[in-house]
Amino acid sequence: MQKKNIAIVMGGYSSEYKISLKSGNVVYNTLKNGNFEVHRIYILQEKWVYVDDNNIEYPINKHDFSVDIGTQTIRFDAVFNAIHGHPGEDGILMSYFELLGIPHTSSDSYQLAVTFNKRDCLAILKPYGIRTASSYYLNLGDPINSKDIVDTVGLPCFVKANKAGSSFGITKVYKETDLEKAIEISFKEDDEILIESFLDGKEVSVGVISYKGKTKLVGITEIITDNDFFDYEAKYQGKSKEITPAQLSQEEEEKVKSTALKVYKILKMKGFTRTEYIFVNGEPHLLDINTVPGLTGESLLPQQAKHAGISLRELFEDAIKTALGTYSKLEV
Repeated sequence: MQKKNIAIVMGGYSSEYKISLKSGNVVYNTLKNGNFEVHRIYILQEKWVYVDDNNIEYPINKHDFSVDIGTQTIRFDAVFNAIHGHPGEDGILMSYFELLGIPHTSSDSYQLAVTFNKRDCLAILKPYGIRTASSYYLNLGDPINSKDIVDTVGLPCFVKANKAGSSFGITKVYKETDLEKAIEISFKEDDEILIESFLDGKEVSVGVISYKGKTKLVGITEIITDNDFFDYEAKYQGKSKEITPAQLSQEEEEKVKSTALKVYKILKMKGFTRTEYIFVNGEPHLLDINTVPGLTGESLLPQQAKHAGISLRELFEDAIKTALGTYSKLEV
């Protein structure tokens, strides 16, 4: 039987594009010579191209997401989404594939849009009793009232871009006088920002995915960073210790598992997710949701899958099978 053609999309238009290219190439190299015909597609600001094994590029036809290579036209049966940030993680590119009728490995475009917008996501989850940090919102051009911010969230606090990932545009602020500079940094990433209270406690990252037709919690990783918080260096340059499984009490483990699965269900997620929590007084508080988590050697979700006995090939192939409708109805 002829193998299905799978496009692995990577790159993107945000500060995360280099990380995405690493993730996408890990997926490609893992799935090469397997059960699917996999193809690298670079989605970049200046071009959309198919990249072959000799790094020769062929332009993508955006009308139907096909590519002509000599006399052959390749059409794709499904898309593996490895784009962190815009336009892969915010739902925009997935809307395009949904319009074309091409299945993809991520959650639906609406769910991606909601979860990528931290402020909107918090607004949905809070009525369900999901605990979060205190927060303050600013849009570009709003007057900055430092005293009002400090009165609302306290010090230290985190200033972060509302729609960004991989810790781009985030600053931990200790003094009121440093707020304006931190706000300026965040506005370089997004025209909406979120300022949150500092939560002091044990930090964990929880992987929840669709696997073999069911929602599966693959693992909990405790994050102990050498830096002031789990920033870009800590995530990608080895400045942190990641312990899988996390060293939690039975009560802590049950609470964070229950919360992570509840969040996945409330938001009607599919595919891969990785959510971060901090324990305050024994209760997990949600920090962030990643719907296209890193898939590099340093990334947490592959570490968690490995601990759960799932190889990278099994993890990636099952995501494609799920997208192709191999499992008729996902059980949450």
